[in-house]
Amino acid sequence: MTDLVIVGGGPAGLTTALALDAARPGRASEIVVLERARYPREKPCAGAVGRRGDDLLATIGVRVDVSGVPISGMALGAAGTERTARTGTIGRVVRRLEFDAALAAEVRRRGIRVVEGAKVESLMHRGDGASARVDVVTDGAVFTAPFVVGADGVGSVARRALGLPGATMLAQVLEVDTPAVAGDRPRDLLYFDLHDRELAGYFWDFPTLVDGEPLVCRGVYQLRSGTSAAEGPPGPDLTSRLGARLAAQGLSIDACKRKRYSERGYVSRERIGDDRCLLVGEAAGIDPTTGEGIAQAIEYGVLAGRFLARVLQGRAEARGWGRELARSRLGVDLRVRSRLARAFYGDARPELEAMLVSGDSAVLAGSRHFGGKRHDLSTLGQVGWNIGRAWLEHQLHGVTRSRVGR
Repeated sequence: MTDLVIVGGGPAGLTTALALDAARPGRASEIVVLERARYPREKPCAGAVGRRGDDLLATIGVRVDVSGVPISGMALGAAGTERTARTGTIGRVVRRLEFDAALAAEVRRRGIRVVEGAKVESLMHRGDGASARVDVVTDGAVFTAPFVVGADGVGSVARRALGLPGATMLAQVLEVDTPAVAGDRPRDLLYFDLHDRELAGYFWDFPTLVDGEPLVCRGVYQLRSGTSAAEGPPGPDLTSRLGARLAAQGLSIDACKRKRYSERGYVSRERIGDDRCLLVGEAAGIDPTTGEGIAQAIEYGVLAGRFLARVLQGRAEARGWGRELARSRLGVDLRVRSRLARAFYGDARPELEAMLVSGDSAVLAGSRHFGGKRHDLSTLGQVGWNIGRAWLEHQLHGVTRSRVGR
């Protein structure tokens, strides 16, 4: 009998399988992971993995040993200035082509079944109570289990099967890999450029390795939000925006292979499961402020795997997954970032941008968070003070503009 079918073989789905196996050893063969493509498969992604993701994998005895670029800090450009913070090793930049394949190999090594080339077409619930099951229908077979995890990304079939609405926070992303140019930051830094305020997002430059060659992954992130982000206004043209920035750096977008994709931002009021199906990773939603996804996918997987172990042992109910996420460190972080995205990419952006680069505290806190390092309370206090002051300035400016307009 199969205990669990996981739809999607990215970091969220694979980590869920590994965490469940670690929490409930001896039943690895009763877990099935369905992956639509075949490893190694190309996966557009900037590839930055916060160290907290690798540290979480270590708690279940996993290390993904692939080539990458070690990262020790961040640089942030906004409001006409730039701030840099280094806090020791905070992560690495990898290629998802290699990272996911290595993680899948570890899943297989532990005796968990991974089925490649399995395009999931539908999920069908049947039966009631303790005997209820879910049929996961692919283009070649049907897999049946009492529980299913939807880890199948933005276009999640599992999410649709739950009757959930379309994305209300949907980001459009365009990236390219280029040689380094004069003016690039040192290769141990992740650089975020917020200077284009017509973007509800940012540009980035991350060091990367492609077939052993040191290159730079450059891209643009644009968040769209509303009752149905996919059907809202199209927003700025990302190709022309990124093309103009590349031209200013002495590069041509026409000489680059363009990789375009979407990301789903987390919305706290949305349901992420029922009594038989749980959503994790991008199917549930990731950080909408920056679009960071890999470390969060791993955190989703570890949390879900441990939770499902309790469910299968009769010590928890699957319908409690939303509460489990909400009270976790990940859930708190996602709620904060969801609110921050709406505030930062709104009318208060000028004041909040100025706050971010008014000192080193914000970029230092962001760097520590990415690396899973303990925060310094004085730094967090300074960030909180600066946010409060920026919001007050925004409110006062709004009152002034209102009076001038009368």
